[in-house]
Amino acid sequence: MGYAIAEAALADGHHVTLISGPVNLEAPRDAQLISVLTSDEMFEAVHHHADQVDICVLCAAVADYKPANVSSTKTKKHGEKFSLELIPTRDILDSLGHRQDRQFLLVGFAAETDHVEENAAKKLREKDCDIIVANDVSGANSGMESDVNEVTILFRNGEKEKISRAPKRIIARELVKIFSKFATKCLTKKM
Repeated sequence: MGYAIAEAALADGHHVTLISGPVNLEAPRDAQLISVLTSDEMFEAVHHHADQVDICVLCAAVADYKPANVSSTKTKKHGEKFSLELIPTRDILDSLGHRQDRQFLLVGFAAETDHVEENAAKKLREKDCDIIVANDVSGANSGMESDVNEVTILFRNGEKEKISRAPKRIIARELVKIFSKFATKCLTKKM
């Protein structure tokens, strides 16, 4: 979805900085691509570039947890049970939302399997976003690992908008229009 939004934003005449982990997708030709490998690298890259944008769109969490300890050598099989301790990763969306000096519109995504709108609205409030794009990923026919999706967009002011099931590139075009319109409305209010 992130690559589709980047392509749609470029097609709409916007400058795009795409910060991405390893994927099997070709980056949009005119995007400034920042490649990262770890959740910590993603955190640092996003924070480094956030002040240079008008709209910051975070499409997916890198991972919610990471190993507490990383071995530089192979862990040998012992024939016994093995437990892996996980610790939470740094929450990029939350850290951006709670920045006191934030000058950009913050858009997050909420991939949910149940109580989709309720959980997305909670995320919108708790992470102090301007917009949350919620999608139901409980089925195999839309959302992650699919070329189609359907989303509900929740706004800070309580409004919401739905985009019916469609290919992600179509949804991305609609989202870019919605984000741009919302940003223009917010900018007009500040003047």
